[in-house]
Amino acid sequence: MFTRTIFSEDHEIFRNQVRRFVQTEILPYHAQWEKDGRVSRDAWLKAGENGLLCAMVPEAYGGAGADFLFSMVVMEELAGAGAMGPGFTLHSDIVAPYLVHYGSEAQKEAWLPRMARGEIIGAIAMTEPSGGSDVQNIKTTAIRDGDDFVINGQKVFITNGGNCDLLILACKTDPSKGAKGISLILVPADTPGFRKGRLLEKVGWKAQDTAELFFDDVRIPATNLLGVEGRGFVQLMEQLPQERLMQAIRATSVLESALEWTVDYTRERKAFGGSIADFQNTRFRLAEVKTQVVVMRIFTDHCMQMHMKGELDSVDAAMAKMFTAETLCECLDDCLQLFGGYGYMWEYPIARAWADARMGRIAGGTGEIMREIIGRQVTGTR
Repeated sequence: MFTRTIFSEDHEIFRNQVRRFVQTEILPYHAQWEKDGRVSRDAWLKAGENGLLCAMVPEAYGGAGADFLFSMVVMEELAGAGAMGPGFTLHSDIVAPYLVHYGSEAQKEAWLPRMARGEIIGAIAMTEPSGGSDVQNIKTTAIRDGDDFVINGQKVFITNGGNCDLLILACKTDPSKGAKGISLILVPADTPGFRKGRLLEKVGWKAQDTAELFFDDVRIPATNLLGVEGRGFVQLMEQLPQERLMQAIRATSVLESALEWTVDYTRERKAFGGSIADFQNTRFRLAEVKTQVVVMRIFTDHCMQMHMKGELDSVDAAMAKMFTAETLCECLDDCLQLFGGYGYMWEYPIARAWADARMGRIAGGTGEIMREIIGRQVTGTR
């Protein structure tokens, strides 16, 4: 039997702490958050108090100074519990690293400690109505005017967009230069001219405050530029492998839990004088799902080890995301089928997992984009 070896005893002690937090502070409220379309601010503050946020941020800026695996413990426990609402990992492991890697000392001191405490919620805005995976095609502009940038444009499908206090905005500071004209700018949510649109009604991830964002002559000090002007596209590409690996880790944890739910249900559910688990068809399907999830786990754990060593490249991450996202959807469909009509009821976690999973094949780069990245490497073409 496959045994995981990537996590240390300290990681597992932390996992127990996170699991208790999820059981007491997340799951009892998640159904209401799904109705509200957002997670309560109180949950964010409690997550900060309990050390669930910004684990990788250095202690000097309010984080734990821990390694990537501590952050992934949080992701695995939320995913395994079916709690897709809290955008903790995007905040901690996508937004915060941009500040850590590219931020000035003043920017780090101003934002990271409050992010670690859950007082400030972070988001990153890349996708626009005219372009998702094609970041080079963004239309939002930030034109220099003296000591300020003046921002105009629109973003869509922004995770944490409804709750965010700080936004990392991908925009064109020089529209004539294409990808080399893209920069990242820090935009506080209370800036005049910045407006949050409606919370989007999605097929899944219903407790996640996904929103449209609008910028109408938003004036931002030039000191809010994150890193070097014109390097935004490079910065985004440098951070995308970790984001895609995180999606693979999430998918694997979800499927592990889904398999457990399905096994338990088929043992208990009676039909034609026995349990559903007694049928050969059930055992065959579950055997296939078990095999797939073990392959996913071995692959993602290996990718995590590579990432810890700085060896995970964009192609590795693309393969991990594509394979796990698509396998998750296929296997969850098989699991849901074994629940029969109950599998289609929202009160059952398998139904919510099935609806939530479809997003993984789109967000962070579609499966088609992942194939293009992998295919170019395979063929040696551009």
